[in-house]
Amino acid sequence: MQIVADENIPFVESAFSRLGRVRTLAGRKITAKDLSDADILLVRSVTQVDRKLLNDSNVRFVGSATIGQDHVDTDFLLEAGIAFANAPGCNATAASEYTIAAALTLATHHLIQLKGKTASIIGCGHVGSRVLKKLTALGMNCQVYDPPLQRAGGSGSFVNLPQALKADLITCHVPLTATGDDPSYHLLNAERIAAINEGSLLINCARGSVIDNQALSAALRKKKLHTALDVWEGEPVISQSLLRQVDLATPHIAGYSLDGRVAGTEMIYRAVCQYLGVSQEWKASKVLPEIDQPELRFDRKLPAEMWIENAVKQVYDITADDGRMRQAAVRGGKFFDRLRKNYPVRREFHQYCICVDGLDSETQKQLAALEFQFY
Repeated sequence: MQIVADENIPFVESAFSRLGRVRTLAGRKITAKDLSDADILLVRSVTQVDRKLLNDSNVRFVGSATIGQDHVDTDFLLEAGIAFANAPGCNATAASEYTIAAALTLATHHLIQLKGKTASIIGCGHVGSRVLKKLTALGMNCQVYDPPLQRAGGSGSFVNLPQALKADLITCHVPLTATGDDPSYHLLNAERIAAINEGSLLINCARGSVIDNQALSAALRKKKLHTALDVWEGEPVISQSLLRQVDLATPHIAGYSLDGRVAGTEMIYRAVCQYLGVSQEWKASKVLPEIDQPELRFDRKLPAEMWIENAVKQVYDITADDGRMRQAAVRGGKFFDRLRKNYPVRREFHQYCICVDGLDSETQKQLAALEFQFY
């Protein structure tokens, strides 16, 4: 059994070597030639899996260790009889935590109180639903723009897009689609970006092309929007001018917690085992390392309203990712993928405990909604 895999899939060799010979390659550099004798292809979001890549190969199974599947031509796979599995929900917790870190950081930098403000969640699936829960816990009045979910009878405070764009915070969590009833390609175009109120917070960790990057750059030259972008049009070659304009810039790592990435590995490993009819021997829980210092401490000198941000920052300091991105961009070269490949270990909130001594009940409730543990 010959397996070709993106080298950025964590523990891919230890998991899949039980099933066959594993060869790892840079995801963007996987070619049809590399797959000439492959039986299984394992990718992340940067490999375009389509007829051009697979037409002359013997690949019978494709696994993508990601939520999104806009990089995979699933119609071609079905036509060719190639089995496919992705990892829905694997990094949803991490991406929702990224969104919370971005919102809290933007609010602090611009002296904005999130409590009582309105938040629009654009797309309320695996990630958006978690963001909804967390922002609600922080005291925001949340509303949802998700036409497919609304048509399916989902519950929630649904609004149309013009209404959604009037919120104090707008955060995007939709899959990238160019066709169908609700295409998300350039969902936020020049006209819709112009409708966003001055001083609003805008976060995108869905796909770069959900926002027209040229239109956003032009808008930021005219009015102040407090913006955090994790995804960009043209990745890995992105707009340097837009990077300089936004408040927070990161290299498509919102879902890059170690917990989430390893969960993605296990999900596609399980799918391959089911496809091959073999038992699952490898488990993520056996390889995730323990955290040296899982207990978080509050600086009691901080005002109570900063305790939430303080807890989040101890686990995930989004400004550190922003700083690395800007420094790497100045040095030039292929910095985007280099940052992703060498991304430092990041764990999720539920891996950390907080001492409740001195915490008021409301703060405890908020931290619990963010999935911190207590002792």
